[in-house]
This record gives sequence, structure tokens and C-alpha cells, in this order.
Amino acid sequence: MKSLFNTFITVLCLTTHLSPLSAHSQVHHNAPVTDMTKAAELLIISLNDTEKKKALFKWSDNKRQGWHFVPDKFIKGEKMRHGLSIKKMNPRQRILAHALLSSGLSNKGYLQASTIMSLEQILHDLENNNPIRDPQLYYVSIFGKPSSKSTWSWRFEGHHLSLNFTIVNGNHISVTPSFFGTNPGQVKKGIYKGIQVLKTEESLAFKLVNSLTPEQRKAAIIDVKAPHDVITGQDRKVNKGLFLPVKGIAYNKLNNDQQKILLNLTNEYASKYRADILKSINARAKIGNGKDMHFAWAGSTQLGHGHYYRIQTPKWLFEYDNTQNGANHAHAVWRDFNGDFGADLLHEHHENAHAK
Repeated sequence: MKSLFNTFITVLCLTTHLSPLSAHSQVHHNAPVTDMTKAAELLIISLNDTEKKKALFKWSDNKRQGWHFVPDKFIKGEKMRHGLSIKKMNPRQRILAHALLSSGLSNKGYLQASTIMSLEQILHDLENNNPIRDPQLYYVSIFGKPSSKSTWSWRFEGHHLSLNFTIVNGNHISVTPSFFGTNPGQVKKGIYKGIQVLKTEESLAFKLVNSLTPEQRKAAIIDVKAPHDVITGQDRKVNKGLFLPVKGIAYNKLNNDQQKILLNLTNEYASKYRADILKSINARAKIGNGKDMHFAWAGSTQLGHGHYYRIQTPKWLFEYDNTQNGANHAHAVWRDFNGDFGADLLHEHHENAHAK
């Protein structure tokens, strides 16, 4: 009992970003890398040898860049989802897995991720106890040795959720690919009626597109039909050629109110992560400053009909698609054209190391 209590206190400190030494006295904001490292180490300690074989991988393992957002059933062969599932964990390990998850997310992001997992139970019930819908089929994978001074990564993933954190040299963090999806997009009946995890990502976009003048719409609306899904899909690396030349309306062609909406929309994707992580990312490349930013729309501009939009800068890409299940099945992804899985950070790190 004492051991579980100590686990709970440590997890409480991590999920609220408190130091265990000062949890009863004062607020202390740890560096995200420190929190992630501690959370990962605690989880690893709790694993037996069999569990470690499922959860732990070499940094060089090709699986590190293999990510998915579909149910396990639809991932075949070598591309199958790897890691240790929540379903296979004991109660203590499940607590520690959620501590790791929360170590990289804001309160809002953690709530969204948890709600997305809970939607699997709703789907299970709606689909006559479909076994592929299971809120415990979410997996933890750790690549390399967790450390606040070295390079390693971890992933928390299952249906409609893929969160990929890459820590480079203990200094910088990459959070892309970052995928949040919901089915149902909005729960239409039952005790959870009205839940809509990605509501703001949708409502702000509709507010923006429907505020455009006829002339602005000519630039912003790139197709009358929305694509079936986000264009980048589950690709390990974004094919930048698919997004060049840049389409959509440029930030400087929007009026002040429209620009604010676009920046707020971009912030909805970023603010799922801890503020100190975003501060570090912004120091390297601004996420939403309006420079060289474009907004593109495809499909209907009326709620309830298939639609797609993207926000694009030279570095970042945000995509949202809601076309499936009568436009009540949403996918939202944040990608880095040059740095998914920390590719640009790793390249810079290697160049600096060889230069010494």
C-alpha cells in the first residue's frame, strides 16, 4: 500500500509539473526533459523482462519513425503497432504510463488525449461490442535510454492518437508528428451526448472561412471537394512537393480580425503541449507569427458536410479533415516539413558534433 501511495504522489507531482521535494510547500516548474526522463525511468523500473522487450527499443530501431492513427486491426506485417499496451499493464504501470503521457502535454492536451481514448468505449457500444474498439489498446514505446542529457524518444499511440516526443542532446524537443482524431467527431446520443474533442479546431476554421470576402474565397478555397483524409496520412516524412507551390490565402491578405482567428486556430494545435516545450520550439522556429503563413480550404463551408483545411508555413503544416461518417469523424495533425521525429535537430546536432 505504501509503495502504491508513493507512486501516486510521484505521479501527482509529474502530472501537475511539481517537484516531489516541494510538492507540499511550493510550486516548482521542472524542465520538460527532466519530467519526461523521470516518468520514463519510473515506468521502466516497473517492467519485467518480458514487458521490457515490448516497450523498449534501441534508438536506431527503424520502428522509431513508424507511426499510425488507425486501429490495430488495420496495421499489417512489419508496419504493425509496437509497444506495451495499457491493456497488458498492471494498475501501477497504467498510472506510470499516464504520468509519462502527461509529462509532455498541457492540461488541455492531456484532457483531450484522455477523452479520445474514452471514445473507444462509446464506439465499442455503438458497434455491438466490436473488439477492435478498446480504450486500453494504447501503447507506450521508448527508444534509447531516457536521460536529461542525451538523445532518446518515446511514443504514446493508439486509435486516433499518436504523440511522438524526440529529445535531442537533452536540450531540444520535437513533438511531431502530432495526431489527435475523434470518432464520433461529436457524440450525438447517450450520456456523453455533446462531447466534441476538436470543437475549437473546427469552429474557428468555419468562422474564418465564412468571414472571407468573395475575392478572398477565390484564393482560400482550393477545391469544392474535400480529400478523404489528411493528405500527409501516416507517412514517416512529409512529401513537401504535395504542398508546393503553396495554395490558399496568404496571412497578409486577411484583415486584422481574420488574422487573429488564424493565429488562434494555429494555437489550438500547439497548446496541447506544455508551455515550456512551446517556448523552446518557438525559440527555434515561430509556430504562429503570421509570416509566410497560408490558409487553404476544401469542401463545404457548411457544418455537417465534408470539409478540409490546412495551415502552412515554410516549416509547419497543420491539417484538419472531417469527411467520414457523415462529416462526424475528424482528424487533426501537426507536421514539420523538415523535422518530424526531430530530424532537423538531429542533423544539427550531428553537424555540431563533427565540427568540434
